[in-house]
Amino acid sequence: MRNSTSTSLREILESVLGAQALPEPLDDESLLLGAVPEIDSMAVIAVLTGIEEAFGFKIADDEVSADMFETFGSLRRFVESRAA
Repeated sequence: MRNSTSTSLREILESVLGAQALPEPLDDESLLLGAVPEIDSMAVIAVLTGIEEAFGFKIADDEVSADMFETFGSLRRFVESRAA
C-alpha cells in the first residue's frame, strides 16, 4: 500500500500546493510544515479534505496535529494507519 498511498498523497499535495512547491525528491524524510511556505491553515484543510475523499475516511479535529504534517513520511504513516 505504501507506493499507492505515496502516489495519492503526492497528487493531493500537488493539487493543493502546486508541483513546484514540493521538495524533490519527495520522500519520507522530506520536510513539509515549516519548510514549504505554501502550507498554511487553508492548505492543511484542503489537504485533509483531499485525503478524506481519496481514502474514504473522516479525520476528526483532535487527530490533526503539526506532527502529522512534519514530514511526508509522517503524513503517509497517518493515512496508512487510518486506511488499514
